[in-house]
Amino acid sequence: MKRIALYTTSARVAILTCLLSTSTIYAQDPTDALRWSWTQSAGTARQQAIGGAMASLGGDLSATFVNPAGLAFFRTGDLVLSPAFQQIRQQADYLNRKESAQRQQLSFGTSGLVLTSYEANRKGKKQVSVLSLAVNRSAHFRNDILYRGQNNQSSYSNKFLEEIQGTRDANVVANQFPNSASLAFNTYWIDTIAGGTNGNFQFKSRAPIATGLLQENWIRQSGGITEVAIGYGGTTNDKLYYGATFGIPFLQYNRVGQFTEADATTALNNFDYARVEDYLETKGMGINLKLGMIYRPNLYWRLGLAFHTPTWFQLKDSYRTVITTDTENYKGEQTQSSALFNNGAPGSFQYFMATPYRALVSASYVLRSTKDIRKQRGFLTADLEYVNHRAVQYNTDPEVDNSAETKSYLKSLNRAIDGAYKAVFNLRMGGEIKVNTWMVRGGAAFLGNPYENLAGEKGSRMQLSGGLGYRDRGIYVDLTYVHLTGKDVHTPYRLANSNFPMARIRQGGAQVVLTFGIKIES
Repeated sequence: MKRIALYTTSARVAILTCLLSTSTIYAQDPTDALRWSWTQSAGTARQQAIGGAMASLGGDLSATFVNPAGLAFFRTGDLVLSPAFQQIRQQADYLNRKESAQRQQLSFGTSGLVLTSYEANRKGKKQVSVLSLAVNRSAHFRNDILYRGQNNQSSYSNKFLEEIQGTRDANVVANQFPNSASLAFNTYWIDTIAGGTNGNFQFKSRAPIATGLLQENWIRQSGGITEVAIGYGGTTNDKLYYGATFGIPFLQYNRVGQFTEADATTALNNFDYARVEDYLETKGMGINLKLGMIYRPNLYWRLGLAFHTPTWFQLKDSYRTVITTDTENYKGEQTQSSALFNNGAPGSFQYFMATPYRALVSASYVLRSTKDIRKQRGFLTADLEYVNHRAVQYNTDPEVDNSAETKSYLKSLNRAIDGAYKAVFNLRMGGEIKVNTWMVRGGAAFLGNPYENLAGEKGSRMQLSGGLGYRDRGIYVDLTYVHLTGKDVHTPYRLANSNFPMARIRQGGAQVVLTFGIKIES
């Protein structure tokens, strides 16, 4: 086996056939759509300890981001800070070989300020109004993926051949696919078949598939979505609570990937290895609205309903691809970057994107409930959330690029998303037992499979959590441990006309959240 450093580029999960001829122009694909919508948000330690359920319980700053009607249960002002530590492990099974990678990060859960006011309305009833100013890490993107294996059925270069299918002009292939096939052709990963003439060429891969290719894919991702929000909750009769939150999320995503395939033999066959390096940065901001209500028919029961509008993002991608191929005695080692086609600068694309809306129904039962919360002994709560992952929509930014080509591509991308994903129900549940000033909590959450199963894709996420809380003299401290598990799929390339490999990913990890709170007069 030849000496080579094996690394890989990011996988294009759920790319459909209709995108194969155009996906080289832009940086988006259906994988990104799922990344923005299939998230496990952070929260306060109390909320995380009970599985993230907060759509009917209230009395916690994290209600700002789940059901703002729950803010109306506050009777004092609060100042809240929630630092967190997270460790994520990924184990990949690719072509009967297992590899693993892990990352750690410090972050924060829901933090901010609650202000409460009371006044009498026209009927003489006490009007409770609560305002929150909060920030939350609503999505984490930081993780590493690594997998390796020997492939005797296909090559990454088959993807390039499908992209140029029907093209017979070598000049077109060399110049019109600047982020993929042109780079592969100009470095001789793919080449013309002998005997053709200009305008009537056929093309082949130089990778020796029959004798086996050693493939490796390595991806490093970072960033997240940080949301700043202002929430309002109110009630006039302690029966019906209502609320609304206006959010401004800031998205930052970075991805560096390297995919390499190498000849598995020691023979001199005009191919040693080929490597494609991918660099992508996505950043931007958006707006959203969350509406909710909670009905309390008696002191024991609370019934919640919440609706989250889509988040409307304006995003900008900056991307670059570099391909290196070593064809030994044929042309030696050749390297070319997509920046060569753009005056040395990375490619860029600005666009609009809308995430799916979310709908939640919830119920909570308070144990030994009285108006004096000091005599309450705990609660049980559960949220059921509906998310339609296929509802992600991409649109052009008409002030930047409103061309027919771009519109056509994004329409194809939206159709691909419709075919690749489906709607799911997510379940979150938990409870708390209170003993004097101490609380013991536990919970679980399950996020359903978002894939439509076009090629065997399946995924799910689960978290089990437990924590302790202490409240006395206007100060509270909560500590929570969350155990994270899940499964997903990842593929370095997809082919319309032949088999392609897929890695099965098992995710694991842990998160520790610590919340400090101080009650203040407001």
